[in-house]
Amino acid sequence: MSKSTPLGAVAKFAAAGKTVPKKDLALQAISYGSVYVAKVAMGADPQQTLQAFREAEAYDGPSLVIAYSQCIAHGIDMRLGMDQQYRAVASGHWPLLRYDPVVRTAGGNPFLLDSHRPRMPLADYRNRELRYRALANADPAEAERLLGMAEQANEQRWNVYEEMASRGAEHFHPDARKEC
Repeated sequence: MSKSTPLGAVAKFAAAGKTVPKKDLALQAISYGSVYVAKVAMGADPQQTLQAFREAEAYDGPSLVIAYSQCIAHGIDMRLGMDQQYRAVASGHWPLLRYDPVVRTAGGNPFLLDSHRPRMPLADYRNRELRYRALANADPAEAERLLGMAEQANEQRWNVYEEMASRGAEHFHPDARKEC
């Protein structure tokens, strides 16, 4: 099972549902301080996606753009992929963000949280995907327990992201490429 499989999803090697939160690749990359990082979902915000790609291309250093991409293993009607991307963002499952080290060197906060706080229940997003419904059909109590855990993990992640978005530039890792 992948470390990026969401909590509660049924996957090839997790038929009973994944019981730990997925890794946060964006935060891992941000911790370096010198990597441009963005999380995007074209179906939720095409302008933010375009802006992130433009900034990543313009950045003179490593860039990582993590794009939400539905897959057949999610168990959705693939024609509804853009709508599912919107739901992923609106439910807080996939927050949109950008981290631009250039902004920090100019004295600003390099972390920008581009999406709003979740405004849709996480269940509304998850119930449209077979990878979550399969567990709900097989073991409703366990599916409900894992949904609660996923909601808590979402809330914790949002609190971290909102705190980062409100920091001053001096609270971010200095640019590792900058000579002293």
